[in-house]
Amino acid sequence: MNAVLWEASHTAAFRVLQTARKKGKEMATAILGRKLGMTQVWSDDDRLIPVTVIEAGPCVVSQVRTDARDGYRAVQLAFGDVKESRANKPMTGHFAKAGTTPKRFVAEVPMGDGEDVKLGQSVTVDGFEAGQSVHITGTSKGKGFAGVMKRHNFRGGPGGHGSHAHREPGSVGQCATPSRVFRGVRMPGHMGGDTVTIRNVQVVRVDAEQNLMLVKGAVPGGKDSLLTIRLA
Repeated sequence: MNAVLWEASHTAAFRVLQTARKKGKEMATAILGRKLGMTQVWSDDDRLIPVTVIEAGPCVVSQVRTDARDGYRAVQLAFGDVKESRANKPMTGHFAKAGTTPKRFVAEVPMGDGEDVKLGQSVTVDGFEAGQSVHITGTSKGKGFAGVMKRHNFRGGPGGHGSHAHREPGSVGQCATPSRVFRGVRMPGHMGGDTVTIRNVQVVRVDAEQNLMLVKGAVPGGKDSLLTIRLA
């Protein structure tokens, strides 16, 4: 996303945050979560909605980036407990500054100019509400090495028994000039395992007691994968 679009989207999110604060409710703009799986729920108008169940938070602010020290404004969120015996001394010292135990996942999200976040602050799912739109970022499922038909939806070669080119990519370069393969030609290779962002996903339900968020449709990644949820 370019700087103009990012600034516009983040300004809109900040306005929603300011409105919620005026109403007396503290609202979160970002949170980390863990994908639990998919199910379906009934809406108020008796429609069956497929949803993804996410264990969202609780997260802790493990570091705050400032303009004076780092040159930009951001907040580092930590999520998921880990045994202290599995954490090295740098990790233990880093989280000790925030007054919390070592965490498994750490992610950094941008922070608006008007947001006031303190080190060690807790971020929970009750800062979100049903009906909101969020951007969800995760790592897509890895598919390994894939051919062009699976990776790029090629239709394949002739179907006759004598063709011997049913799933081959075909010609990829020029024989004489310039005698090389152009950059960006769609070819077989590694598929999946990419950072993917699904935008404007609707929040269907929020269960603050169990730290659960139900969002409409599918989200990137497999079971137990890390997700970053930002207010749209």
